[in-house]
Amino acid sequence: MPSAPHPATDERPAIVLGGGIGGLAAALALHRRGLPVTVHERAASLEPVGAGLALAPNALRALDVLGVGARLRALAVRHPAVGLRRPSGRWLARTDTDAVQRHFGDPVLAVARAELIAALLDALPPGTVRTDSPATLVDAGDAQTPALVDTRDGRREASLVVAADGIRSATRAHLFPHHPGPRYSGFTTWRTVIDTPERPPAAVGEVWGRGALTGIVPLAAGRVYVYAAALAPAGERAADGDEHAELLRRYGSWCAPLPELLRRTDATRVLRNDVWALTDPLPAFHRGRVALLGDAAHAMSPFQGQGACQAVEDAVVLASELPSPQAESDPIAALRAYSAARLPRTSRIVAGSHTMGRLVAVRSRPGVLLRDGALALAGRLPDRFLLDRSAPTFTWQPPSPAVETRS
Repeated sequence: MPSAPHPATDERPAIVLGGGIGGLAAALALHRRGLPVTVHERAASLEPVGAGLALAPNALRALDVLGVGARLRALAVRHPAVGLRRPSGRWLARTDTDAVQRHFGDPVLAVARAELIAALLDALPPGTVRTDSPATLVDAGDAQTPALVDTRDGRREASLVVAADGIRSATRAHLFPHHPGPRYSGFTTWRTVIDTPERPPAAVGEVWGRGALTGIVPLAAGRVYVYAAALAPAGERAADGDEHAELLRRYGSWCAPLPELLRRTDATRVLRNDVWALTDPLPAFHRGRVALLGDAAHAMSPFQGQGACQAVEDAVVLASELPSPQAESDPIAALRAYSAARLPRTSRIVAGSHTMGRLVAVRSRPGVLLRDGALALAGRLPDRFLLDRSAPTFTWQPPSPAVETRS
């Protein structure tokens, strides 16, 4: 434990644990707030894990606050419509992408994960991020005493610790040892980016089968992001280790253009990961001077495309609640406000993603016919009725004022 009290408005830096999307967004938000910050990333480099991701209108507003929204919008690939099909190719529903922008002020933008990482990293001062630098929380601190973090260079005091250390967060386990942690969703996923497809895909969106789905999303520079999910036991992998062959086995007979895209996939770039989620909400997203953020706080299944979006929201809200470096204010009260703002919203989205996953998980023939019939019926409704279902998520606005502008 710290041996002596320190004022709540000391000059100790904030420390971010984890250099993924959430950690970099948090660091940028704190920097723009005027707070000194250091990011400790265990990996030797920030080579992004993953292939592509969706940035919904709510996330784009948060990225605007961080000063990188325009850069990412410039990567937008316009496609007139996205939709949902059966493996046979029959359309169940289609949505005009212009209608999404009219309804919410922004589209749902697909980018490569590397592009978002680069945008956040480039906006940070040089030296902010330290790779190959594992760091571990030792003490969460309180209003009078700083948090303590062990790093490769020794023990460090911090005015604030932001734990963005992922779904297996050691910090979460330290703060909430009795929480059950993530639970397996029943799904495994594959992701890849195809750099040079033979031709741009004519059909964009998702294809739902029996306990499985795939998605096809155009990216900038002519690339295509392809993802898939299927029910499978946790830890199961292709018998011969060839996940590309496993994708072809499972999805190679589904509707065009999927078979062609999969055949052109670089086998070395196929990622497979099981899906775990924090379906049991935490009691809070903070303790002492430590805030949990992103997957460490509310890991969710990918069926609403909101994982990265919610991490970026977290970063903006956290920075907005913190006192400025000159203010004499209780940082613990700020973290309580952060928990109060984020816990109900993210819990609803985690639950919604879980519910969507249950629809994808339907495997019986009668169940699939019933599900697809309901989706087709919904697809005949005007766009505004379908878009209104996304409104509670997509219409989120950053706190005002959110983060002080700082170059």
